[in-house]
Amino acid sequence: MTGSEDVEIQYKVEQLPFDEDGVDQGSREIVRFRDWPVVYTLNDRERVYVGESMSAVKRMRQHLENPEKRSLTTMRLIFSEEFNKSVCLDLESRLIELVHGDGQYVVLNRNTGIVDVGYYMRDRYQAAFDGIFEDLQAHGLLQRSVRQIENSELFKYSPFKSLNHDQHVAIDQILQGLVQDLENDRRGVSVVRGDPGTGKTIVAMYLLKMLCDIAVHPADDEVDPDEMFSEYFQDESRELLEGLKLALVIPGKGLRGTVQKVIARIPAMKKVFVGTAFQVAEQEQDFDLIVVDEAHRLTQYGAQAHGTLTGKYLKITERLFGEEDFSKNQLDWLRAKSRMVLLMLDLEQSVRPIDIPRAELDEVVQEARDADRVHPLVTQMRAVGGNDYIRFARQLMSQAPPKEQLSFGAYEFAMYDEMGPMVQRIRDLEQQHGLCRMVAGYAWDWTSKSSKKDKRTPHDFVIDDVPLKWNGTTEDWINSRTSADEVGSIHTLQGYDLNYAGVIIGPDLRFDPGTQRLYADRDHYRDTKGKASNRKRGQVTTDDDLLRYITNVYSVLLTRAMRGTFVYVCDPHLRRHLARFIPPATKTR
Repeated sequence: MTGSEDVEIQYKVEQLPFDEDGVDQGSREIVRFRDWPVVYTLNDRERVYVGESMSAVKRMRQHLENPEKRSLTTMRLIFSEEFNKSVCLDLESRLIELVHGDGQYVVLNRNTGIVDVGYYMRDRYQAAFDGIFEDLQAHGLLQRSVRQIENSELFKYSPFKSLNHDQHVAIDQILQGLVQDLENDRRGVSVVRGDPGTGKTIVAMYLLKMLCDIAVHPADDEVDPDEMFSEYFQDESRELLEGLKLALVIPGKGLRGTVQKVIARIPAMKKVFVGTAFQVAEQEQDFDLIVVDEAHRLTQYGAQAHGTLTGKYLKITERLFGEEDFSKNQLDWLRAKSRMVLLMLDLEQSVRPIDIPRAELDEVVQEARDADRVHPLVTQMRAVGGNDYIRFARQLMSQAPPKEQLSFGAYEFAMYDEMGPMVQRIRDLEQQHGLCRMVAGYAWDWTSKSSKKDKRTPHDFVIDDVPLKWNGTTEDWINSRTSADEVGSIHTLQGYDLNYAGVIIGPDLRFDPGTQRLYADRDHYRDTKGKASNRKRGQVTTDDDLLRYITNVYSVLLTRAMRGTFVYVCDPHLRRHLARFIPPATKTR
């Protein structure tokens, strides 16, 4: 037997050919584990299936009769006298995540649902899992280390996730509402609300994957009734849900490109249309369900990010509603194009005047609440500091700051008075953990992006004699080759996770020691579209509006990292103000 000496959980990984002879040999190998919970994998050179069973040999014979599974060639059995059903479900779920995130194989598993729940001695078993994964890497099932996989985009945006309780309840309620709307031929809007790190994107991806699985699920293929969403794979629900026309709208270019890469690795999801609100609205077909991630970034009529899109805006509105109605926004388009629209929403992350106004989104949320279609996510999945840190960070960027310094356990939170040491700390952590980045508010010009050679600069701004350069790309910047040596802006970060972040609060946000209030410095805020008034709708971006956008920007930047956040503040008055709540970096080293 092999296993982890530290936790004393003994296990065995056995690799065999997947055919009658291999199954017979496996039967002899695990004779002591007949009718005992086992985890297994089946794969060929391109595809893999991960499963668990109380009767492995019987299950293997069933797979040999399945047209899709019997063409697989290699079987691995993972078994232990100390395994139980809960351990195997946990190991199965974790292994599905890792194999998909590794990217070597296309994962064949469907989403019928696994909830992330505790069980006796879970920490000890999960420590033993590390040894199992190392064995599987030696067997060739995994190419990369667990750390490398967990930092990958395939892993972070995978639909193969164990759901926490909030996410399980939200998806179940969304499915119930969708079934009801289909039965009664109703249209509607639903909202998933949650702070940064509560897993809104996970809910979106999981839901869409499961609906795709239902659509292709054979009627004669039984689903384990104990599986979380098994009822939706039964005849009555399946007939309503199969064949749905699905779309996923992601306003941000970087995150949209990342998610498109993930979906391209999942054959069951090939019919999900992924695009912008413009692209979905221009489709000839209507949809049954449109899911909108980062819905707070949908726009209203006005000057769009690109001039050509501004021209398209009224044309799309006129085609959908018969007239050039200035009051119609992108959410109105999507509701006209789909029976049901599901919004993943955090109202505190709106950062531009062109975004749909808060009052209009509030009306939509109230409409969903009246129909019992608002689904809250509260469990913090990103920051080790939990919800306490998220609330604290947002309070720092408000006119009602915290009353005192707080500690957030293993989460590192500190302020630097010099830029050089903070940059070096992020570089050191990047070598240890990966996904450690410098980020900043848009308080300096982006001169290095100029297309004219004589205007290009090697850096964009200098702080404490340290030259700093903005992100070299806006598409998937976090994973780009040069990102570790650059500074990311808000437009490269919404929706992404980091391990550690070095946040530069620029001179666009200041503090008045006389009034004890934050205020925006319009002259130092370099995002021209982030402070412009929307003249096309007669909306003026006031100083109070601008302060809200800028503090929302910094709230987003302060809540990107899972393990720790470091802060440098340019305005001396704001630095002294925040130093009352953020410990100095020298005390954290």
